[in-house]
Amino acid sequence: MKRFPNAFVIILSVILIAWVLTFIIPQGNYQREVNAENNRTIVVPNSYEHIEAPSLSAFDALLAIPKGIAGRADLIVLILLLGGCFYIIEKTGALNQGLNQLITILKGKEVFALIIINLLFLTAGFTIALQEEIIAMTPILLLFGRTLGYNTMTILSASYGSAVVGAAFSPFNPFGVLIAQKEAEVELLSGTEFRLIFLFIACVVWTLYIVRYANKNRVEKSIVELEVNTLTVRNKVILSLLVLTFGVVTYGLISLGWGFSEMSACFFALGILCGIISNFGFNKTTELYVDGFKEMIFACIIIGLANSISIILSEGIIIDTIVYGLFSPLENVPTSISAVLMMVSHCILHFPIPSYSGQAILTMPILTPLADLIGLSRQVCVLAYQYGTIMMDVIVPTNGALMAVLALGGIKYNNWIKFIVKPTLIILIIAAIAILVAVKIGYE
Repeated sequence: MKRFPNAFVIILSVILIAWVLTFIIPQGNYQREVNAENNRTIVVPNSYEHIEAPSLSAFDALLAIPKGIAGRADLIVLILLLGGCFYIIEKTGALNQGLNQLITILKGKEVFALIIINLLFLTAGFTIALQEEIIAMTPILLLFGRTLGYNTMTILSASYGSAVVGAAFSPFNPFGVLIAQKEAEVELLSGTEFRLIFLFIACVVWTLYIVRYANKNRVEKSIVELEVNTLTVRNKVILSLLVLTFGVVTYGLISLGWGFSEMSACFFALGILCGIISNFGFNKTTELYVDGFKEMIFACIIIGLANSISIILSEGIIIDTIVYGLFSPLENVPTSISAVLMMVSHCILHFPIPSYSGQAILTMPILTPLADLIGLSRQVCVLAYQYGTIMMDVIVPTNGALMAVLALGGIKYNNWIKFIVKPTLIILIIAAIAILVAVKIGYE
């Protein structure tokens, strides 16, 4: 029996398919202009036209691979430094001792522990759109899950999956909702109450589904052997610094407009500091950092390769054609159906455009005039975008973060899809209901 391809092979296959599509899908684009107020490039509505341009050569497709990796340099640096930081902390014994304490406290309360993990990542998703950062946490989360008797599917859905659900239904996702509202010229943070209601519904349904699955698919608990049973003062300091760093980073993301570089600097400093506190010395600390990098290299390459797909479709000048083909037919259907189909179209579009902030910038200037034309609220237009686009981050193989997490968990993509499709469809049905209710009540 043939083995299902690994994440690397899948991404390379999609890159090849993307290149072939540049010869099949007609080339075309929308006109773009610079907004004088914010100096951002925007799409001019109703400006799509077919064009003739040279096709991408095979060498152009190969060039997209190093371009894709280089284009995600800031994220790759974050993952490497975050991975190195966690590796050092793991070697100090602080994580193992902290894990031991949690296991002792939560003995016989495994369901409660799973719900807490769900809620933590749902919260991280809807506040700061946590996603790529989960990659470095995955090995530790999986170890914790095994000690509770939960399989890899359970832990990945409770962590990565929950973060995506939280981000998809968030009223103030900085990389999704706020960008989409700005591009749609809707008041920022407007419609929060409505979004919070369906955020609560989606979170409850998602958590119940994961708990039900987990209870039906328990595995034998792993026994973690530790040298000591209580936290030393030194390791208490290390774990306190870890919590403090996450607090500082969260504040920076929300209030100071931080990006990946600032986060990388914080975790680099944390790793070095933890090594010094543990008396590793500079030589051993830096050697451990390099060992931590090695653990994350595969995940980093997967993320870079996923970015190559967007580069090929963009340089092949077919992205705008795909957008035009998906959304222009919506003018000819009833408003409520059009709104739901808009969400479905965003789901499909997220396969070639794995960046949901990039998808907002591309589609909102095109969709808002369309929404006005068919009598659809711009706020509903934003809802269709955020639900359809962001939720697909648990599905699309072009999402580097998803493929990296699956690779670290040793989960084949086809097995993940078999598991995740059902709960994703349930959540998308809730999203569709939310959109229909929004249309019915004239949500603005």
